[in-house]
Amino acid sequence: MDRDSIGSLFLSAADGDAAAWKALVEGLAPLVWSVVRAHGLSDADGHEVFQTTWLRLAQHLQRIREPEKVGSWLASTARHECLKVIQASRRVSPVGDPGVFDRAADQWTPEEALIRSEEADARADQVRQLWQAFEQLSEACRRLLRVLMASPRPHYHEVSAALGIPVGGIGPTRQRCLRRLRALMERAG
Repeated sequence: MDRDSIGSLFLSAADGDAAAWKALVEGLAPLVWSVVRAHGLSDADGHEVFQTTWLRLAQHLQRIREPEKVGSWLASTARHECLKVIQASRRVSPVGDPGVFDRAADQWTPEEALIRSEEADARADQVRQLWQAFEQLSEACRRLLRVLMASPRPHYHEVSAALGIPVGGIGPTRQRCLRRLRALMERAG
């Protein structure tokens, strides 16, 4: 899908065209899923974020000013929703069967639990830094990398049709974008 077709589908969906809404969801679902998977959420949390992202779009149909950029809006919204879930999961204190705590205590010593917690925090920090660096890439790089992260992985012919990039230019462009992302990550430390 190119920006113009996304924009026209979005405008039709905002006017109540169910077929346009369905086409918009089918066309941009891989993008939303790629953002969700990049955050390493559980399946249940991932599905929740996916649905919430589309709900947010439905709630804001009349507020979107640049319909051709709805893909970027969805990716950003999915990222924010993922971060909300990640933050909320850190605040949750399970209650109920005390045996659950006994089993967890048997698995890890306090030192191991602390190390695991610190590793999880470091991983979350790395993901946050990655997305901050990702947002500094050009719009063309962000769009290409998001599409290439989709699952199932699209064929280059589909990527070419969606983004208007010649098939032979996708690989080299991807490499340049990844090099730029790596440089931004290294600069961030």
